[in-house]
Amino acid sequence: MKRIFYIALLLPLGLLAQNWQTDFAAATSKANSEQKNILLVFSGSDWCAPCIKLDRKIWSTPIFKKAAAKNWVLYRADFPKKKKNKLKAEVLNQNKTLAEKYNSKGYFPLVVVLRPNGTVVGTTGFNGMDVESYIEHLKSL
Repeated sequence: MKRIFYIALLLPLGLLAQNWQTDFAAATSKANSEQKNILLVFSGSDWCAPCIKLDRKIWSTPIFKKAAAKNWVLYRADFPKKKKNKLKAEVLNQNKTLAEKYNSKGYFPLVVVLRPNGTVVGTTGFNGMDVESYIEHLKSL
C-alpha cells in the first residue's frame, strides 16, 4: 500500500518533467512527428547571469513545463565554461554548428523558435517578464 502511495505521489513529477533534447536531429524528428515548433535556447548555463535567471524564473517553473509539453520541443544549445559542466565533444560541436546558423552574433540568452524544417519563426531574449507573460510572448512569435 505504501508503494502505491509513493508512486501516486511521484507520478505528477514525471508529468512536469522538462524534456530538453540533447540531439538536435532527434529534436527535429520529434517536432515533425508531434507537429510542434522547436524552442532553441542558446545559453551559458554557468557564466551568463541573464541565462541563469531565465532558467530559474521561466524554464524551471511548473507553469512553463506544462506549457512547453503542449507547445514546443525543447533544445538547449549550452556553452558552459566551467570544467565540471563540460559537454561531450559531439554535443559541443552540434551546439557550435547551431550557433553559426542561428546565433551568429553570439547573443546570450537567445531563444529561437523554429519550424521543424529549420525555418526561423522568431527570436527573443529575456527581459524579466513573469512566466505567464513570457509563455504568451513565445506563442506570439
